[in-house]
Amino acid sequence: MGADDEAQLVERIRARDLRAFEQLYKAQHRRLSRFLSNMLRRPHLVEEVLNDTMMVVWDRIESFNGDSKLSSWMFGIAYRQGLSALRRNDDPIEDVRSEARPSTDPDPGELADAVQSRRALDLAIDALSPAHRAVVNLTYFQELGYREIAEIMECPVDTVKTRMFHARRLLRHHLSGELADWL
Repeated sequence: MGADDEAQLVERIRARDLRAFEQLYKAQHRRLSRFLSNMLRRPHLVEEVLNDTMMVVWDRIESFNGDSKLSSWMFGIAYRQGLSALRRNDDPIEDVRSEARPSTDPDPGELADAVQSRRALDLAIDALSPAHRAVVNLTYFQELGYREIAEIMECPVDTVKTRMFHARRLLRHHLSGELADWL
């Protein structure tokens, strides 16, 4: 909207032309809504504050002196109205962006299942011989390769592979259901 168009619109609103006010509302609604959404972080307040802002514009259009753009004057009113609404309203801030992100917090049920699974695995590993237990520990918990494990245990790589084969078989025997499936 050019300066001349803006001046004419302001004069029409000062003359209480509702169609001019509606035109201004439609022209500024989207920008003011976005501004207030970012400021307030409370979606239920945005429309209320926007309407309060527009009422101030309607009631105080006489105070607009043209030193700034009409939209700048309106953003100033929206800002003050937003601050006022925040002082009146102590609802928690809603982070709209968080709705798009999945929660990284574990589900209590999943956490309990993980603890139970870990206990069962620990008991099954404890039942292994020291050599089998060492191979499992070095492979899965230390993430070492068979060659490194062979050097650590001072045995051939094929012996490490054989021990891992037997350790898995014994763990499957000690573990039931789904836990045995991931060995």
